[in-house]
Amino acid sequence: MMIEEALKIIANKILDLDEESLTELIPKYRQRMINFEPSREWELSVIIYFIINGCRVKNAQFNDRIQDYYEELKKKTPNDGWAVSRPDLRLIK
Repeated sequence: MMIEEALKIIANKILDLDEESLTELIPKYRQRMINFEPSREWELSVIIYFIINGCRVKNAQFNDRIQDYYEELKKKTPNDGWAVSRPDLRLIK
């Protein structure tokens, strides 16, 4: 397996995790990272700490940019193919 494919698999699994649960783990892994010891456990703690923070940064950027995205959509006209209104749906029995 190529390293890029392995990273994509890991990233997909991380995206499925709950941000609130991850955020609760930050103090634990920050403390482990601060208390250096030459061990695999310390290395894992550093990686986990930065994965959690990476998720938080990604979510913050997403939230900021999604507002801009929808504001742009509102400015477009339906003739441009950017209709933001709800589609006309009807119940078929």
